[in-house]
Amino acid sequence: MDSIEQLLAQMKGKDHTRAHQCLKLLEEESGNSDAVSPYLDLFIELMDSPNSYLRARGLRLIAANARWDSEGKVDQIIDRYLTHILDEKPTTARQCIQALPLIARARPGLTSRIREALSSTDLSGYADSMEPLLRKDIEAALKQIS
Repeated sequence: MDSIEQLLAQMKGKDHTRAHQCLKLLEEESGNSDAVSPYLDLFIELMDSPNSYLRARGLRLIAANARWDSEGKVDQIIDRYLTHILDEKPTTARQCIQALPLIARARPGLTSRIREALSSTDLSGYADSMEPLLRKDIEAALKQIS
């Protein structure tokens, strides 16, 4: 396997296929050890990227590493994270919503805020084709969190 640094560099690259492969490898490693967690600040930065692919990757890796966050960084940025439930790009919003149960499991103190944010989400700003998908994601996330 490539080093964490190599995976991170490629994850931010222009080759979307390779970037997605690197994201999956980083998520897998995050599920097995805390080796990726020292890069949490980078993932927090990516969460606010103008590039929706990078935003989504940052959101997913924040969630994947919440369990290793001994400094409470996720707690500090949760409100910013939750704004991506209504990300301008519906695919990014979906990935954010789908990742929230990971955060809730890792940070039980955030569960009520996450549940409240999901429950009060107004999806009317999305295209009719996306709204049902987002609604299903929210329902599934709430079910996993409850």
